[in-house]
Amino acid sequence: MDLKGFIREVPDFPKVGILFKDITTLLADSDALRATIEQLAQPYRNGAVDLVVGIESRGFIFGTALAHELGVGFVPIRKPGKLPSETISAEYELEYGTDKIEIHTDAIAGGQKVAIVDDLLATGGTMAAACQLVSELKGEIVGISFVIELDYLNGREKLGDWPIHTLIHY
Repeated sequence: MDLKGFIREVPDFPKVGILFKDITTLLADSDALRATIEQLAQPYRNGAVDLVVGIESRGFIFGTALAHELGVGFVPIRKPGKLPSETISAEYELEYGTDKIEIHTDAIAGGQKVAIVDDLLATGGTMAAACQLVSELKGEIVGISFVIELDYLNGREKLGDWPIHTLIHY
């Protein structure tokens, strides 16, 4: 199924000059949502994944469904102060300033094979920080997956040599 037709483009959101890629139209269509999860699962069906890690917040949508599809657990990476137990954090660059994400220190056991998922790859900063956290916990990153990639922003360049799987390219 060609999923690109299910992405709504919203001009000037969240600010003037941005053409926002809206996934809510994809999520609302059961066939498109099912096809998205099936396509995200494709590189991991060989059983080489122990956990799926999803990045707040849209990564939770796809990550939990992907974990269910693969029959593995799910681990959230969240904004600061949202996780109730001991965490580690990683800071990353934004267009103006920095932001931070966190993961529980006991979320990943050393050597567990991890797939990390998010809805969109833009500049790569958030995913690079997520990879740093998973690596710090000694998880083995077997792949990074996105529903959408904005190729012209070259976000892949920040993500090293890990296999990257993207469904829709712009």
